[in-house]
Amino acid sequence: MNAIAPGFTETQSATALIERMAAGSSEDTLAARTRLMDQLGGIPLGRPYRPQEVAWLVAFLLSDRAGAICGVEYTIDGGCVPVV
Repeated sequence: MNAIAPGFTETQSATALIERMAAGSSEDTLAARTRLMDQLGGIPLGRPYRPQEVAWLVAFLLSDRAGAICGVEYTIDGGCVPVV
């Protein structure tokens, strides 16, 4: 069994939150998005990832190409969690 551990994904709900944050301040949505990423500890990739990026990993893990992969947790967070 494998696991996928996503971080901040820019879903419709996240976009709505960013829009509410911008509406409640003098920021535009880009500034509100950046502020939210900073509040979450920063994202080294520079952006939240998209839902389809998680779907691509799911599709790969379900494919025959990943048949020998098991017992792995995949963190998709844009580099937030340091990997040693």
